[in-house]
Amino acid sequence: MKLKAFVFALFASLLGFSTIAQDMSEDAIKERIKPVGSVHVAGAQAESAAAAGPRSGADVYNASCVACHGPGVMGAPKLHDAADWSPRMDKGMETLLDHAINGFNAMPPKGTCGNCSDDEIKAAIEYMVEGI
Repeated sequence: MKLKAFVFALFASLLGFSTIAQDMSEDAIKERIKPVGSVHVAGAQAESAAAAGPRSGADVYNASCVACHGPGVMGAPKLHDAADWSPRMDKGMETLLDHAINGFNAMPPKGTCGNCSDDEIKAAIEYMVEGI
């Protein structure tokens, strides 16, 4: 009697497992783990997933660089300030760009613009040294 109950329980478990295993297709998994909803923060604008093209140097500066390069935090050269930029410019644009992309002294890699492309970082540098 106990053996029959055990065999029945084992068979039922295996049957249940095979039913679950059949539902392990990629589509079934995606359906089970898809997000239930989304969050909307009032006043925030949704960013388009489509790229609008590279940002201008001024846009990158105003969004990410101004926090340090505006007031000259920890020795950061200030916007359009020849006295601050001249010693750095003497090393050449390639060195400036390398330092901006990879970090140098107190500046972290890409400053505070982790999603900027190398070209956008270069455009921001060109904007900051414009007219010098």
